[in-house]
Amino acid sequence: MSERVFPQTLAVLQGRAAPLGLVLEVGDIEAMALGEDVFGALVQNPDESGAIQDWAPFIERAHAAGVLVAVGADLLSLAVLVPPGEMGADVVYGSAQRFGVPLGFGGPHAAFFATRQAFVRQMPGRLIGASVDAHGSPAYRMSLATREQHIRREKATSNICTAQALLANMAAMYGVYHGPRGLRGIADRVHRMAASLEQILTRLGMVQVNPAYFDTLRVQVPGDAEAIRQRALWVGLNFRYIGDETVVIALNETVVEEDLVAIVNVFADAVGHQPFLRIDEAPASRIPDGLRRTTPYLTHRVFNTHHSETAMMRYVRSLERKDIGLDTSMIPLGSCTMKLNAAAAMRPVTWERFANVHPFAPLDQVGGYLQVIEELEEALVAITGFARVSLQPNSGAQGELAGLMVIQAYHRSRGEAGRTVVLIPASAHGTNPASAAMAGLTVVVVATAPDGSIDVADLEAKAAAHHETLSGLMVTYPSTHGVYEPAIRRVCEIVHAHGGQVYMDGANMNAQVGLTSPARIGADVCHLNLHKTFSIPHGGGGPGMGPIGVAAHLAPFLPGHPLLEGQPPTAIAPVAAAPWGSASILLIPYGYVRMLGPEGLTDASRLAILNANYLKARLSPYYPVLYTGEGGRVAHELIFDLRGFKAAGIEEADVAKRLMDFGFPAPTVSFPVPGTLMVEPTESEDLAELDRFCEAMIHIRGEIEAVVTGAADAKDNVLKHAPHTAVAVSGTAWAHAYSREAAAYPLPFVRANKFWPAVGRIDNPY
Repeated sequence: MSERVFPQTLAVLQGRAAPLGLVLEVGDIEAMALGEDVFGALVQNPDESGAIQDWAPFIERAHAAGVLVAVGADLLSLAVLVPPGEMGADVVYGSAQRFGVPLGFGGPHAAFFATRQAFVRQMPGRLIGASVDAHGSPAYRMSLATREQHIRREKATSNICTAQALLANMAAMYGVYHGPRGLRGIADRVHRMAASLEQILTRLGMVQVNPAYFDTLRVQVPGDAEAIRQRALWVGLNFRYIGDETVVIALNETVVEEDLVAIVNVFADAVGHQPFLRIDEAPASRIPDGLRRTTPYLTHRVFNTHHSETAMMRYVRSLERKDIGLDTSMIPLGSCTMKLNAAAAMRPVTWERFANVHPFAPLDQVGGYLQVIEELEEALVAITGFARVSLQPNSGAQGELAGLMVIQAYHRSRGEAGRTVVLIPASAHGTNPASAAMAGLTVVVVATAPDGSIDVADLEAKAAAHHETLSGLMVTYPSTHGVYEPAIRRVCEIVHAHGGQVYMDGANMNAQVGLTSPARIGADVCHLNLHKTFSIPHGGGGPGMGPIGVAAHLAPFLPGHPLLEGQPPTAIAPVAAAPWGSASILLIPYGYVRMLGPEGLTDASRLAILNANYLKARLSPYYPVLYTGEGGRVAHELIFDLRGFKAAGIEEADVAKRLMDFGFPAPTVSFPVPGTLMVEPTESEDLAELDRFCEAMIHIRGEIEAVVTGAADAKDNVLKHAPHTAVAVSGTAWAHAYSREAAAYPLPFVRANKFWPAVGRIDNPY
C-alpha cells in the first residue's frame, strides 16, 4: 500500500486484512520490492495531500511481477484526468459523494467499484444485467452475485447485504443532468479555482509542493501553521494541518470568488499583506498534458438528453412510475421490514446544518451532532439492555462483522486466540456465515428441529465437540423462520458453558423492542438494522445502518477510529471510514425513537406481531404456514408453504409474479426454505390494506385450484403469464384462454389504483 492513501482507508484495510491473514506493507510503493508473496498493490490518485501522477509505469512493473493494482480515485477528477483504467489498473474504487450528495458528517454516500472484464465474477454485491421479457422487450434484473451470501454462505468472498442504492441513484442523476460536458465544465472550474489560489499564495511567499494536482493544494507556510489555523477559525474556515508548517486546502464545486478571497486573506493577514478585495487571476492549467483526459465518457444517450429541469423531472418520474413503493401498497417482503418512514423523522436530513458537515470537522464545531449521537446511543442501550453501543457500522452485515471482530478481540485479550469456530443455525440469514468467513472464522452449521427452531441437542453436541475452539454462536431472534426460539436462554447458556460468546442478529428486532431484549435472552452482542426496526428508508437497498450493542465486558473492544482521540488501546480497527458511519441518517431513528417514546415503540412491536398473526389467521386455510411457535402463533413474519402445488406445475415464483397484477410486490421467495413465500406485514399497515393483500392471496389460491382441477390450462393461465403489462393487455392480439379483465383487473379494488408492471415475465437465464 502506498503511504499516501487516506489514513481512514489504511485503518479500515488493516482491520479487514488481519482476520483473513493478509499482510499489509505500507511505504513508498514505487520503491518497494514486488516479491513472490505480493498479490496486490493499492495507490491513491489524487493522493491524501492532493498530488496526482501517472501510475502507468508502476502498474506495468506490478503486472510484470504478477501483481494486480487497485487505485482509489476522485470521481469528479476523472472528468479531466486520465482515468486509472487507461493506466492499466485492475480495480478502481472511490466515493460517489462528489456527485451531488451531501457530506452528512460521514454519510450516507455510495461507493463505486469498477474492474476489468476478467474479474467481473469476483465482484462483491449485486450487478444489474440486461435480459428480455416474455414479449421480447428489454428488461433488467439482478444478474451477477445475486444473493451471493445466501448461495455461497461460508464460502462467500463478501458479506454485503445493504448497498447505498438510493445514494447511487442520486449520484447517477447528477451525472444524467450535467452530462459529460457539464461535468467537464464543473471539474475545469474547480481546478482553475485551485490554480488561482496557488498563484496568489505563491505571491504571498507560500510554497505549494504538489507537483501536479486537481483541486487540492499542499502549502508550506513560513513559520508556524498554528497562526494560520487561528486566523482561519476566526473567519469560519477549516483547513487540514500536517505538522507545524504544512496546510492542505481542498476546493470543490461550491466554491465562489468570495470563498477564495476569504482563504487568501487568512494568509495575507498572517504575513502582513493588505487584504485582497477580489481575485483577478487567470492561471494556466496545472494538469500536465500527459495526465489530461482525452477519451470520451458518458456516451450513452441517457447522459446526453435530460439537461433542462423539466426534462430531468420527467425522466426521474418515468423511472419512479416503474417501481412499487410504499406509496403504492404494502411491501410484504419477509425478513426486510419494509415499513413506513415518517416524513417528520426524515425531514432533518435535508437541513443544511446537518447535511453540509464534513466528516472530520473539529468536534467542538459539531455539538448538535454529538448530542444526537449520545442520546441515540443511550436510547439503543436502553432498548437492547446492553452497556454500550457503537454507531459506526453502516450496514447490517458490517454490524455482524464488527460484532464478530469484537468477540475475537475479547478472546485474544484472555489469551484464547485459538477460539475460531462459530456455530450458525441452518436457518440463519446468509450474511451470518459470510460475515464469519470475512472475520476469519470456521463455520459449523447447527441443525433445525422439525418445528423450525434450533435443534438444541445438535447445538449442545457441536458446542461440546469444539469446547476448546468455540468462539461463539450467531443466532437470529425471533428466528428467520418467523418464530420465537422457545429454548433461546438454554441455547445461550450452552454456548457460554463452553467458553463462547453469543452474537444475536438483530434483523428481527422489531419483534423485540419493548417486549424483551438481547441482553435479557442472554446474548453478549447484537447488531440493529436501523433501516428496518428504526425507520430509515430501505432506498432500494440503502442507506443502511447496523450499529452494534455489547455487554460491559465487550465494551473496551468497540471499533475505534484513527482521527478520534481518547480511545482505549483495546479498540478494534474501524469498520467504516467515518467515526459514526453514515451519521446524517442517524437523525431518522433519533426522531423515530424520540417521537414514539417507550410506549409507542412497544406498541409498534405489538402491532407487527398482531398483523402477522392476523395474516396467518386469514390465510392459513388457503396456504399452509410452515412454522409456528408455542400456541400456534408466529412472531412478526411467517412462511407460507407452496411446495404442494408443484405437482400441478405451479411454483412460488408464479404466485410472486401474479401479485404484481394486484399491485403488490412479491414477498420473499424461497428463503429461508425453497418453495415458500415469507411475508412480513410490519406495524405500518392498517386493517384495510392487510385485507386487500389477503383478498389477493385468496383469489390467487382460487386461480391455483383452477389449474389443479384442470379448469384452467396448465400452461396458458393467469399465473404462468403474470405479470401482465399494459402493452400486452391493450394489444390487438390476445391469444390466451382467460380474459384481459382477469389478467389486469382480477379484483374490484385493483381498478382504483392500478399499477402496471413495466415488463412481463423475465427470461432469467438469458
